[in-house]
Formats: sequence, C-alpha cells, structure tokens
Amino acid sequence: MQDTRALALTFEVSGLPPVKTEALSIFAAGHRQATRVRALLQAACAAAQRTGWTPLSGPIEVDLVLRCPPGHRTSDASTLLGGVCAVLQDKKRVTSIGLAHLGVLVDVALYDDDRQIRQLSYAEQPAEDFSYQVRVAAVPNVV
Repeated sequence: MQDTRALALTFEVSGLPPVKTEALSIFAAGHRQATRVRALLQAACAAAQRTGWTPLSGPIEVDLVLRCPPGHRTSDASTLLGGVCAVLQDKKRVTSIGLAHLGVLVDVALYDDDRQIRQLSYAEQPAEDFSYQVRVAAVPNVV
C-alpha cells in the first residue's frame, strides 16, 4: 500500500513570528511571545487539518520567509528560526512548565523534534505589512 501522507506543508501567518531569545520558555503562560506563539499554532493547525498532515519523524527541512516593510526588521534570522522551530515541534517533551493555557493547541506539531532538521532557510521580502510563510518538508535519508 502506498503512503499518501503529505511530505511538505506550506502556510501563511499574519504578523511577526515568535522569537526565541531567552532562557524562559516561549510556552510559559503570560510570556511576551504568547500572541505570536498562538497565531503560529493556529495557522499550523488549520493547514495540517486542511491537508491531513501527520507529524514527520524523519529528517526535515524548514523554510521561513519573513515579509516586512523595508528597514523594519525586528529580530535576527537565528532568533526567528529558533522561535518558529520551537513552536512547531512536539511540545510533549516540554515538561518543566505547564502547557494547559494552550488548550488544544498544545497538540499541534508538524514534526517530533528539532534534531530532525537537516536544512534551514531564511529569506526576507519587502511588504507593506508583517507576515510570514513557513514550509516544513520531509527530506530523504542520506546514507
């Protein structure tokens, strides 16, 4: 029987991506990134439901395209990628803090763990308003 799971998922999010810049988990209740985390989880959830996505367990690539007004970049690429990747992985391994405030969004995961990432890409495009595009895709195992 052929595996019919989607091997790539691309979706858009309005606003800015969450950034990972400090030791405090971006999943902590009341964290200053909470609104951005929720927006990303809601967009990922909607895209996954639309396509029948199931979390990937093998090697992956993650692409992030930030759209922003020229000269208004808010963070560096590494903190933006770090925030997006932290949010999209399985959160069940985050046991040091309570995640009940996320409700059903706690179960949104596009892949198991950041250790699966084999390729990362980041690009910026000029735009009138902030938004971003995320793409998560399976990559073939290389021996």
